[in-house]
Amino acid sequence: MTSSVVETNEVSINGYYYPVSRPVRSTLASIYPSKLTIGDTSKDSQLYASVIAWSDWRGGIGISRMEGAGEVNRAWYSTCQLRYKNHLVLPGLVTESTSPSHGLTDATIGAINTLSDEVYAFWNGSVSESPVLYKYNNTGDSWGTALTQSATDQVTDSVVFTDAGGTTYLVFAHYDSNGSGYTYSSDGSSWTTDATDTKYVTVWDERLWGISHVGQLWYATAIGTEVNDAVLPLPDGSITKLFVARNAAGVPIIYAATTRGLYAHNADNAMWEDTQMDFPVHPDNGKGTVRWRDSVYIPSGNGLYKYINGNNAAVITVVGPDRDDGLPSDRRGAIRHMAGSHNELLVGIDARAAPATIGATSFPYQWISHHGARVIEPTTGFSSILGYNDMGWEVKWQASTAGRGLDSIHVSDAYSKYRVWWGHKNIVHFMDLPSDIINPSEVGNFAYGLKGVHETPWFNAGQSEIKKLALRLNIEAQDLTGAETVKVEYAVNYVEEYYDIEDTLINASVMGASSGTYTHTFGSKAGTEFRAIKFKVTLERDTATTTGLEKFNTPDVVSLTLEYRKKIDAKWGHTVDVDLSNPYRGYEPKDLRANLISAIESSTLVEFTFRDDSGGTRNYYVDVVSAVGLEFTGYDERGSTTLTLVEP
Repeated sequence: MTSSVVETNEVSINGYYYPVSRPVRSTLASIYPSKLTIGDTSKDSQLYASVIAWSDWRGGIGISRMEGAGEVNRAWYSTCQLRYKNHLVLPGLVTESTSPSHGLTDATIGAINTLSDEVYAFWNGSVSESPVLYKYNNTGDSWGTALTQSATDQVTDSVVFTDAGGTTYLVFAHYDSNGSGYTYSSDGSSWTTDATDTKYVTVWDERLWGISHVGQLWYATAIGTEVNDAVLPLPDGSITKLFVARNAAGVPIIYAATTRGLYAHNADNAMWEDTQMDFPVHPDNGKGTVRWRDSVYIPSGNGLYKYINGNNAAVITVVGPDRDDGLPSDRRGAIRHMAGSHNELLVGIDARAAPATIGATSFPYQWISHHGARVIEPTTGFSSILGYNDMGWEVKWQASTAGRGLDSIHVSDAYSKYRVWWGHKNIVHFMDLPSDIINPSEVGNFAYGLKGVHETPWFNAGQSEIKKLALRLNIEAQDLTGAETVKVEYAVNYVEEYYDIEDTLINASVMGASSGTYTHTFGSKAGTEFRAIKFKVTLERDTATTTGLEKFNTPDVVSLTLEYRKKIDAKWGHTVDVDLSNPYRGYEPKDLRANLISAIESSTLVEFTFRDDSGGTRNYYVDVVSAVGLEFTGYDERGSTTLTLVEP
């Protein structure tokens, strides 16, 4: 039962009543100490407000809830370009080439490759249909008429091979349940099909190498004259990629990526050797494996392993987009295609089915970083191409239709344009790539897409236990016009329901200039309370044309700066002057003092009140943090004690 006080000049401490010699002094104790700024002032020098500024997202996507300043350079998900400090700009412009009239059922692009500055692509249909080969017409943006060739199986891989005599061939491997082989040409006009079983191909030691569905490796010094080599000691269908990389001695050799792990080819003894890089069996293990810069990148579902071999040691690092907090559930899929470019490793995430979440009762929870997430059915959602540059992941392109796959990916400098080409929805797409690191403010001929959406992580100021108050959001932007606009929304408390700021679109008219800082004041100057807050930024440009000068325009967000205040729940401190001069309520001064000492030395909180409330709303549970007293000596126990009692 809680105590209450009805008498004048009386308090209750730890269940005992005491007289006081003066009124109780109450003080708000839950106040952060003022900031101390030494030397030059900065954006965080305000005494009563804290500041967080986002201006550098080069750490990439993949953080849903940020933990401290170390993750301020991360985004949750974004289709904008993140590679530039102090620049958040639109994605690159994607061109959809005109699909040829091939007549195939449920067509996909089996492989894309380049020969003599021309791009070729094979369209696959159903297993009962023969694939169709086309050459791209860069001037007319069309694939023209089908080229004459005799492949009858679905195309699975491609490579460019130059033999010892200096003749260069474009080679396409093909395999399905009806047969297997490879088709090649040195001029792009006359094509020859070889019936040697071939599913994947590579080039090593001035020889063309191929491997069949059952794991039979062969080589040809002169194309069309194959010699069988080693047999992969695994079940049929285990091979997922054939490629060349360094061994432990730093010498390039052939590797086979499989559903079970990585195997190295021993050319001297015509055999395969297990590298001890084993994976749990999965049909997507190793698909699209590629060597980029000094490392081999081996996918496994939505994960990616970086494999560095050399100096008689191998180092394996997990670097995939499934790290940290992973990808949004409807952007998940399986990595099945990869290609290296000058600046980035490009990864194709293939999603073949509409987004669907499988309950935790069907599959176990997976744990990523600091939180658990339900396992999402593999290969679901929106297909995409992501770029990795050793610092972080960036979305290069995202499909607009769910459940459609990404079929192939190829980087080429054909037609004097450095581009990435890929297949999706029966169409070959391409996008220009910078061949070096660029500054968007200094490059005027880079083509941008029409729209990009950027989501920050949830931000809780590193303290989930206290309330925060959003005061102002400062949006610094440049290169705005009436058509190049920025839209900023916010959500609070981990609920993905977004609220607009005052002006829905920030453009040159709203800003009053093409560049500057727009300030949004939350809550009509009263502020907006939050436990956690996040922002969504939408960039858009003129949609009138994708071929004129408008395609070189982009709004550019330089920074987002949030000013906020931390607010601790009110905690009170009280100072009381206890009068121990006379007996009180049946207790002698000696007994009163003993009861006070018991409260002071208590290891738990003690109850304190000086009011009579029906609900006990002004009963405080406190620590005695200070006790200063006056006492007579000898047998005279009288005196007084001043106590400071504070709610923790």
